[in-house]
Amino acid sequence: MHVKTYIAKLIDLVELEREAEINAMREEMRRLRGYEREKLGRTILNLNGKIVGEEFGFKLVKYGRKEPFKTEIGVGDLVLISRGNPLMSDLVGTVVEKGSRFIVVALESVPSWALRNVRIDLYANDITFRRQIENLKNLSESGIRALKFILKQEKPTKSTPQEFEPFDKSLNPTQRKAISLALGSEDFFLIHGPFGTGKTRTLAELILQEVKRGNKVLATAESNVAVDNLVERLWGKVNLVRLGHPSRVSKHLKESTLAFQVESHERYRRVRELRNKAERLAMMRDQYKKPVPQLRRGLTNKQILKLAEKGRGARGVPAKEVREMAQWITLNEGVQKLYKFAEKIEEEIIKEVIEKADVVLSTNSSAALEFIKDVEFNVAIIDEASQATIPSVLIPIAKAKRFVLAGDHKQLPPTILSEEAKELSETLFEKLIELYPYKAKMLEIQYRMNEKLMEFPSREFYNGKIKADESVKNITLADLNVREPFFGEPWNSILKREEPLVFVDTAERRDKWERQRKGSTSRENPLEALLVKEIVERLLRMGVKEEWIGVITPYDDQVDLIRSLIGEEIEVHSVDGYQGREKEVIILSFVRSNKKGELGFLTDLRRLNVALTRAKRKLIAIGDSETLSNHPTYKRFLEFVKRHGRYIRLGNAEIH
Repeated sequence: MHVKTYIAKLIDLVELEREAEINAMREEMRRLRGYEREKLGRTILNLNGKIVGEEFGFKLVKYGRKEPFKTEIGVGDLVLISRGNPLMSDLVGTVVEKGSRFIVVALESVPSWALRNVRIDLYANDITFRRQIENLKNLSESGIRALKFILKQEKPTKSTPQEFEPFDKSLNPTQRKAISLALGSEDFFLIHGPFGTGKTRTLAELILQEVKRGNKVLATAESNVAVDNLVERLWGKVNLVRLGHPSRVSKHLKESTLAFQVESHERYRRVRELRNKAERLAMMRDQYKKPVPQLRRGLTNKQILKLAEKGRGARGVPAKEVREMAQWITLNEGVQKLYKFAEKIEEEIIKEVIEKADVVLSTNSSAALEFIKDVEFNVAIIDEASQATIPSVLIPIAKAKRFVLAGDHKQLPPTILSEEAKELSETLFEKLIELYPYKAKMLEIQYRMNEKLMEFPSREFYNGKIKADESVKNITLADLNVREPFFGEPWNSILKREEPLVFVDTAERRDKWERQRKGSTSRENPLEALLVKEIVERLLRMGVKEEWIGVITPYDDQVDLIRSLIGEEIEVHSVDGYQGREKEVIILSFVRSNKKGELGFLTDLRRLNVALTRAKRKLIAIGDSETLSNHPTYKRFLEFVKRHGRYIRLGNAEIH
């Protein structure tokens, strides 16, 4: 396929996905009543707001109400503000802060209706799609070359290892090898970082080494959290600046943001003075009549000023009104001039801050911002590359001479809503590592979990190459001063502190079956949800802290059911919601239990890999072996637990 044809195809796919996302959101707003959407956590109703300040040119509005609300809307999300019908509004803002009864939104302007009895809806982020399309339409040489590699129209050169003196002395040999090869790559390099192998740490070292060599680095990731993690590791070691909406950045990282660095610049005082002056002048201007069309009766600004000079009126516009409008026009010109001048200085400061920085950090999408449009980068280093679509990673790639991608294609790919755009879930990382395995290095030592928990995923997904670092090899709940279980069987066996790997088999239970809610495509399993509840309650009684426990299940309806049983204190998420995260104890509910032995999307083994690799000290998996063992990988997992962990068959006795 020709590159041009492929780019056109990518643009079509992004358009399809954008449509799908906006439609899904609008469809839900249309289909569900406000209170139903609020129950799902995507709307907050009956809010009143007041303007509580201004930050980086945005008005901050604090919305609140008496009753507390539980919501999925979080800091950094785009939200739609409306009264009555959200589909009729186009007032969009960014969430800056959130409590149990209030939420603070940054808005460019605040119409007066937007402060009384409004609703706030989670909104699809259209900007991201627009930036991807814009970048594809004007793709740079570097971007085109990246596509030529996956279309096999150009072959990458072999990477030659470079000697370097690490800043971080505790890097292990595979991390050092990956850095040395990335430094010696003329076109691109791939760092394959499975669970817990210190991918971010490796990237931070690579960035420091690039800067040491005099290179300017663009470092990006798909999510703000991952960008924050990089800023965290680099802060104070290099000159860096973080792009993006300041509200999307962790509080103590505010100093790294472009906005903060611009506002702290010595010349910014002048910008403030000019803007204050403009505001005062605008207040004077507004005491005069504004020359709106019905007042000016076709007269141009020039004509109005001329008539005023002569003290005359015209065509049904009395001289007094002409004079008033002339005053307005004169003062308005002054206001515009001051704002323009302030903007010019601000742009110069921005340019200076970015020029001075050795490392510019942002999400993939924010790398499309105007500020860095003409900045030349020597290298783009992209984290979470196996969770970002090709149009997304092409934004940073297009801005640099070479690129390094870090990720793990054995974990979950990006989520794509549109059936017709499914192809977007195949990432650049995945395509490149399959075509050019010699351009990749896998990190092999994991620092997250007990060796027993790691062993099966390592064999199944990584050719048995992953080893546990000595520091975590034998960690269990016993190290955390948790009490011995004292509940009798089967609980004591399930909860044994020294046992990291447990499978609770429901195959012999009469009430083991899954079910489907009316109108839902998801699944739930009441018995497994009840078992999760019983296990969580007992763990807490043993002294395990709430924040140490995570519950994972592949199905959204099961997430709902479990949350309704155990409350909000324990984190319950789908597998997708846990990618990149970890907990001391994970309880995993597989849900599927049916006479046909159907496993549905459990057969996407990347989902299994993510689910099995979140626990540090203990994993309790619950499922029906009869259904699960219809799949060879799940069958091997059950065999593995029988040999190396604790396999518990539940009888039909009452559970409590």
